[in-house]
Amino acid sequence: MGFDEEYAARLSHSLELFERASAVIPGGAGSSARTVKFGWEPYPPFIAEGSGSRMRDVDGNEYIDYLLGLGPMILGHRHPAVTKAVVEAIQDLGTCFGLSYELEIEAAEKVVAAVPSIEMVRFSNSGSEVVGTAVRLARAYTGRRMIIRFEGHYHGWQDTVYWSNHVDPKKAGPMESPRPVPAGPGVPRELADTLIVLSWNDPESLARVMSERGAEVAAIITEPAVFNTGCILPEPGYLELLREETQRHGSLLIFDEVITGFRFARGGAQEFYGVMPDITTLAKGLGGGFPVAAIGGSKEVMAMIADGRYSHSGTYNANVIQCAAVSATMDVLSEPGLYERQVKLGYRLAEGLRSLADSSGLAVTIEGLGTVFQLWFSEHPIRNWRDAARYADTALFRSWYEEMVMRGVLFHPSQFENLFVSLVHTDQDIDETLNAAGDAMTAVAKKSARLG
Repeated sequence: MGFDEEYAARLSHSLELFERASAVIPGGAGSSARTVKFGWEPYPPFIAEGSGSRMRDVDGNEYIDYLLGLGPMILGHRHPAVTKAVVEAIQDLGTCFGLSYELEIEAAEKVVAAVPSIEMVRFSNSGSEVVGTAVRLARAYTGRRMIIRFEGHYHGWQDTVYWSNHVDPKKAGPMESPRPVPAGPGVPRELADTLIVLSWNDPESLARVMSERGAEVAAIITEPAVFNTGCILPEPGYLELLREETQRHGSLLIFDEVITGFRFARGGAQEFYGVMPDITTLAKGLGGGFPVAAIGGSKEVMAMIADGRYSHSGTYNANVIQCAAVSATMDVLSEPGLYERQVKLGYRLAEGLRSLADSSGLAVTIEGLGTVFQLWFSEHPIRNWRDAARYADTALFRSWYEEMVMRGVLFHPSQFENLFVSLVHTDQDIDETLNAAGDAMTAVAKKSARLG
């Protein structure tokens, strides 16, 4: 029996719901990232409920969850402290006032205390929103129009940044000087004139461009570690170079910490790497599973918002649900030893998978920082998007996903995503995952040998 047949036998009710959903929801899901086109073949599992580190689908199958909502469920599903705080805030306060209230201050104070570079913060509703705000704010503050961004980084769906994500290298041109390529139809090509696209982890091209055009650059925007292309870490000194070059030329440095924020350190990647940006965008882990985002920065930059020179508006900004979730999440994340314990757990999983792959004769490279990592089916190191496109064996990764999901372990089926370890996963979860992975790696190796 092939994967599709076995999958259909185990997820028959999911198929019924998928067909029903497809009649009224484009692609049968509320986000393109959850659709068949983005890897959920033959159709995605439909979920009945989640609790802690696990989910159960409508057919009764339980999964150890390393998808974690694509990142937001940093505290697992239905964390009791955060859920309780949100329910009580709704009951005691309301949901949305159109005016400020004390809980908003409390949540903001806790974010400022946690994230090293943030002196002031505004809450919003999605990562795409706050990244769009950050880019426009940088242009307003500097009076410049050019933004530097990197291939393979995803900064949301707004026209100003929806470029050169998982781009076809043939369309983008040479690695040392890529052309901006829209990430999808509908993006005005005229915006290419406002962007400089570079390859990540290439210090020479960055220094050259800043030397030639630094006076035009409003900001460099970057994920401090690339978690939108299967975990690619900055090479030693690279983030420091971005900081030095932006300061030298009067540009701003924007860290898109939508994924890295609170993930493997309470203060995010900037705390972990010791490099401070001018503007930080946050989402995903910020609210412990509730929808919230934030833009924060120095008082000097945020003063443009404070005095009204830059308008940052939103009906649902800083609503009660958001602020209750943020406040409670920040409290949970302050537990002594929490990150040390869970990062160690994540590394145990990653190293266990590496060992199992080696024992099965499969060449893999693992990149990550404990609570988020990716297993690349490649013997080559992955330094940037071009390496990922050239070396990653996406078919082998897909085969591994299929073997694992049928054994009750769930993560994204794309090689260019990653595995998230929540701050509530346990040693038992890791043990069960590695037990499943042992059989899965053996099956993948046998399948590869037959096809090879």
